[in-house]
Amino acid sequence: MRKYNITNYVRYKKEVEEAISRVNKPIDGSYIHLTNEEIIINFLPLVETLARKQSTSDQASGVLSINDLLQEGAAGLTAAASKIDRVTLAESDDQEKTIKSFLSKRIKGAIRRAVDMNRGGVRIPEHKLNEIRSNPEDERMVAMFFNSVFSSIDDKPNDDENMAYQVIDKSEPYNIHLLNAYLLQLMKKHLDFKQQEVLRLSYGLDCDKHSANQIANKLNINVNTAHVRISQIKRDAIQCLINNVDSSQVLDYL
Repeated sequence: MRKYNITNYVRYKKEVEEAISRVNKPIDGSYIHLTNEEIIINFLPLVETLARKQSTSDQASGVLSINDLLQEGAAGLTAAASKIDRVTLAESDDQEKTIKSFLSKRIKGAIRRAVDMNRGGVRIPEHKLNEIRSNPEDERMVAMFFNSVFSSIDDKPNDDENMAYQVIDKSEPYNIHLLNAYLLQLMKKHLDFKQQEVLRLSYGLDCDKHSANQIANKLNINVNTAHVRISQIKRDAIQCLINNVDSSQVLDYL
């Protein structure tokens, strides 16, 4: 785990405990009578639970510590609380399950977007690199390459039951400029303009990294859930590369 300011963390924990002790709680599993602020306070422990499931290795979280992840998760919780559909919540047979599911998705999304914007250089773990090199004819190696490059932040959750996930990746980073140039060349050949721009801006291949909302504004994508649409375009673009890039091209680069 990355180093973090313990004093600030202890202060945060104490303030959360005091706030929870004073705030109104759900009655018989019903959250309808709670204000948005009261819902936020009641679910602050959920933020920490989800933040601690995010790997805090250098590759996975970049410069962010657990305190940073808590802050980003709390911001996601606050934004989500204002979007709760109370009619739908009132009709739910299990309000706690419904609201927890709704908030969890948005808290995790906020944390992952912050990590994506602040992570370090791209690395391909050594064991994956060896597997790609030893199976040059296997089309799955192309998928492994692109998933390692673009999706590494979600590959290994912080799972206490699997200690293999706790091993720090010591593989050397690639020359980021060469890798970016290679990716841009492949994207220009195989992707449409919108897909190229989403990947280029999301990962900062030749520019600063952009948030989903910033990308949506640049591409005139006018939807309320811009990050969902951008994520879908990103997934489709990566899959398009996997489907169209020959394994020999990946091996030649490696």
